[in-house]
Amino acid sequence: MILKRLAISDQRSVREDCLKFDRVKNSRTQTACASGRRFGLTGPWIQILCILCLYITPPGSPPAPGTPGLTPGLTPGLTFGITPAWGQTPEQSEEPKNSVLKLPGVVPGTLPGAGGLPGGFVEFTPQSRQGIERGLAFLSQAQAPDGSYGGGRYGKHVGITALACLAFMADGHLPGRGAYGRHVQKGLDFVLNHVQETGLVAAETSHGPMYGHGFATLFLGEIYGMTPSPRTREALIKATRLIVDNQNREGGWRYQPVPFEADISVTICQIMALRSARNAGIHVPKETIDRAIMYVRQCQNLSDGGFRYMLGTGGSAFPRSAAGVASLYYAGIYQDDALKKGIAYLQRQRPAVTKRSIGHYFYGHYYAAQAMFLAGGKDWEQWYPVIREELLKQQKADGHWESSYGNAYASAMALLVLQVPSRLLPIFQR
Repeated sequence: MILKRLAISDQRSVREDCLKFDRVKNSRTQTACASGRRFGLTGPWIQILCILCLYITPPGSPPAPGTPGLTPGLTPGLTFGITPAWGQTPEQSEEPKNSVLKLPGVVPGTLPGAGGLPGGFVEFTPQSRQGIERGLAFLSQAQAPDGSYGGGRYGKHVGITALACLAFMADGHLPGRGAYGRHVQKGLDFVLNHVQETGLVAAETSHGPMYGHGFATLFLGEIYGMTPSPRTREALIKATRLIVDNQNREGGWRYQPVPFEADISVTICQIMALRSARNAGIHVPKETIDRAIMYVRQCQNLSDGGFRYMLGTGGSAFPRSAAGVASLYYAGIYQDDALKKGIAYLQRQRPAVTKRSIGHYFYGHYYAAQAMFLAGGKDWEQWYPVIREELLKQQKADGHWESSYGNAYASAMALLVLQVPSRLLPIFQR
């Protein structure tokens, strides 16, 4: 509680402190740095966290078997922020679970931190740090006076606004905290102002509203878990209930908030929203998740491990396959033949999908980066540096990325991909 009450005195000095400590080779000190950075701690406090982590567990020790995120040497009562898998009975907690300080253990294969690590793999480089800074500066200038984002084929859009705010949050900015805290607050106000009585979150849109609703609900779950407020909680409950109530008989969702058709793309967007809501302490029925995961599994093509668009129709494609793999991880599934086949499919696509030769480029890499991060090991080491460098080459002089969906959308997605290793968003943590 004492650590949580500490305020940021200088956001830039915090980032500089973290860069210094990120260079520490030991993975647990790097994890402590990420945790401290999330709550705005400066150098001396991060040092204390690093020392605690070093003394609690010998460097290099793996997590306790069967306990994701649990550091050996810590009892569950001393380990913060562990969320049970969805296979367990959801707790009916009224309080957010992501608002506590997390000091997770290192998951096998993942490489926490932002500097050079044993083996030579570097997650953040000086160039990627600069690219992130420039991208966030662009987003701050692109925000409309009412807090919204849009562009391209869309007007003011709750989904794009949510993604832009998540990009700020991935760098540690929250309402009242950080250089872009006010931009997150304005975006949150815009989203909250467009929560309808039914629970649907929608503003101006030329496409099915459930995409925007899913991303907006994900944002509400992340923001409520980190900075809880009664208004956000009420909106999150209503938005979550709309998702639960409109699941179709197959277990999925489609463009409109009616329980008829389903496709894997919209379904996965709702799965991530539900996961975030549940992480934040909002009740999500277990049967809703079970049916959704069954739908995703049934969309997998056994012949190549990729995922089709709808049940019984279509071949595999990279964007939806990346999303399918990520959704299984977010359901708490870490060892499964479907995952192995899905990861193998994505790796086979890697030479082609790194040259913007695919449709839904940013959407696909948004999920692929998460899937590979959660897979860890060589999959993450081989995937992330390639997409990191490609995205940096595509960034324009003023810091933005381009897409037919609008520069704000492309920039938010690119920034989220680049910032997956920061581990600051609860949804990105295993």
